[in-house]
Amino acid sequence: MHIGIDAHAIGAQQGGNETYIRGLIRALAEVDGQNRYTIFLAEPAAAEEWRDGFVRQFSNFEVRLLSKPTPLVRVPLALAFELRRRPPLDRIDVLHVQYTAPPFCPAPVVATIHDLAFEHMPETFTRRGSMQLKLTVRRTAQRAARIATVSEYSRQDLLRTYRLSPEKVAVTYNGIEAHFTPHPVSSNESDEIRRRFGISRDFLLAVGSLQPRKNLVRLIRAYARLRAEYSGFAPQLVIVGRKLWLADGIFAEVRRQRWAEDVILTGYVADADLAQLYRAATAFVYPSLFEGFGLPPVEAMACGTPVVTSNISSLPEIVGDAALLIDPGDEEALAAALLRIVSDQPLRAKLREQGIVQAGKFTWRAAAEKTLQLYRESFELRV
Repeated sequence: MHIGIDAHAIGAQQGGNETYIRGLIRALAEVDGQNRYTIFLAEPAAAEEWRDGFVRQFSNFEVRLLSKPTPLVRVPLALAFELRRRPPLDRIDVLHVQYTAPPFCPAPVVATIHDLAFEHMPETFTRRGSMQLKLTVRRTAQRAARIATVSEYSRQDLLRTYRLSPEKVAVTYNGIEAHFTPHPVSSNESDEIRRRFGISRDFLLAVGSLQPRKNLVRLIRAYARLRAEYSGFAPQLVIVGRKLWLADGIFAEVRRQRWAEDVILTGYVADADLAQLYRAATAFVYPSLFEGFGLPPVEAMACGTPVVTSNISSLPEIVGDAALLIDPGDEEALAAALLRIVSDQPLRAKLREQGIVQAGKFTWRAAAEKTLQLYRESFELRV
């Protein structure tokens, strides 16, 4: 088979989408030396990096740079043109995309649809973004040969919302990158990473793109409540993530608080630094309102950091018994959980050990092997 992968997220600092496709491609290279792969990228620097490193190591992979990376043009025009202009002996047999496929694709499609937050929580997206996703993702789901999703929760949601046949949708859990490990942080490492991000003492860590679904305004309010009510509660709050849509309310909420100087917004952070932040944090907090998987809580668990997260959507399935679960809509409950995780050292130790075990259940190799099976099934449907 000749498999094409739309990997435009690589190099675009797109958080979970970028982590997913990068981890999956690397694992596919490890498990599959027979099939041929073409990776379609949109960022010139990323294309150059992958050609110089990855492609030299794995000869059955090649990289193509799409000529027009603008989102509104890339999928319906640039990618479709690239697929159709290839000579017959060089055609793509299966195309793998995230969320949206070209409307007129000459090859069977495997679509990874992580979640349907835009269907159930449109208010957390821009109006244009929500409408576009509702149209293109539904159409992709209906036409795709196979769909991969990242939790059983999302699988059931896809089957129910889009009325798909069960054999069409498979769960391929995300994996964890090798640098997210629980090895102890040396005092020098801890001091250096704190200094780099302006952290002066113990801190709680939150990771996720700055957008309404991550529920960061409520987290900031819960944190401020504890600072006002408990003199002994004094950790800083560090929020890592790239600014996306409808994020102004997050910055406004920080400015309103008396302890604004102790809320640190770092912006995008590379994985190597992120792993050090996980390991240095007192605890990790992820009060998201909706997730298909939730990579940050698992990354935190893999680093040995105790986790507080939401009791809704896929998150209970993913973290199991290895995290402190809360109702993300209840500010008081969130504040109580933050206070408990900071003050209860035995609880942190217990969650650390359970979290390392739970995170070990998720590997990119397993995701790649399952995805490769979806490629085979899609190819067989065509022939």
